[in-house]
Amino acid sequence: MSINHYENFPVASVLCPPALRPAVAAVYWFARTADDLADEGDAAPAQRLASLSAYRADLHATVAGGAPSSRWQHVFNPLKLAIDRHALPLALLEDLLSAFEQDVHQNAYADRIELLAYCRRSANPVGRLLLHLYGVQGASRLRQSDDICTSLQLINFWQDLSIDTLRGRAYVPLTDCVRHGVSLAALMSREDTQSTRALVADVTGWAKAMMLAGAPLVHALPGRAGWELRLVVQGGLRIVEKIERLRYGSLQTRPKLRWYDVPVLLWRAVRMKSTVPSSLSEARP
Repeated sequence: MSINHYENFPVASVLCPPALRPAVAAVYWFARTADDLADEGDAAPAQRLASLSAYRADLHATVAGGAPSSRWQHVFNPLKLAIDRHALPLALLEDLLSAFEQDVHQNAYADRIELLAYCRRSANPVGRLLLHLYGVQGASRLRQSDDICTSLQLINFWQDLSIDTLRGRAYVPLTDCVRHGVSLAALMSREDTQSTRALVADVTGWAKAMMLAGAPLVHALPGRAGWELRLVVQGGLRIVEKIERLRYGSLQTRPKLRWYDVPVLLWRAVRMKSTVPSSLSEARP
């Protein structure tokens, strides 16, 4: 089980209702392909942005009833079926593309508000699309979904600190760095100091609190979907636990989920309660 960006949400797994598996898979491949255009390979930034622009044009053509280019027919033909069958909101798909374009040209974030604005477009649309498919509505449910998705995104960042810094990316908000007396240079060179570990502990605790605030959503989703979300939530919390066991040394070592974590996740998923402590009900800065 992985906590990588778009593996955070179920991909037509055995727990997903069969009638929804094609739509879930279509959304996944739409997001995965766009993410790869922005992030994978050795293309220059201008080329990445051009590809994402062409990808957006194919999305618009698909929604308008036209034919996508041959380059991504394998993505947009299934997505067209999902859009037609389930009336998927175009704005959420557009938000994802906007976030991927931002990935091409922005490598650091000034504060938590700016980082959360990125997560609102890079992570939260996935959860909202899934809620749409499951027919779950309501402001509180959407907020809980956003908490879970943003938390998963943040946990992924803190899990991948040793990798992202090598790639020149600093997702830790700069105001948090300043507050802990950690320079951007120290972060990017992965200095192992008491201050850098305190910084990682701080942002990891932020993500964990947000996950716990959103966790009651698992009891609102019907049947298999609720159980699948339990495993997603517990997978994120397990990574947090591994970061904690490293004494917040994820700047040096990337924690991973292993096969032997699966029984733990299953046990914890079964034991999830319907409420969280009131002190964790607000996790936003």
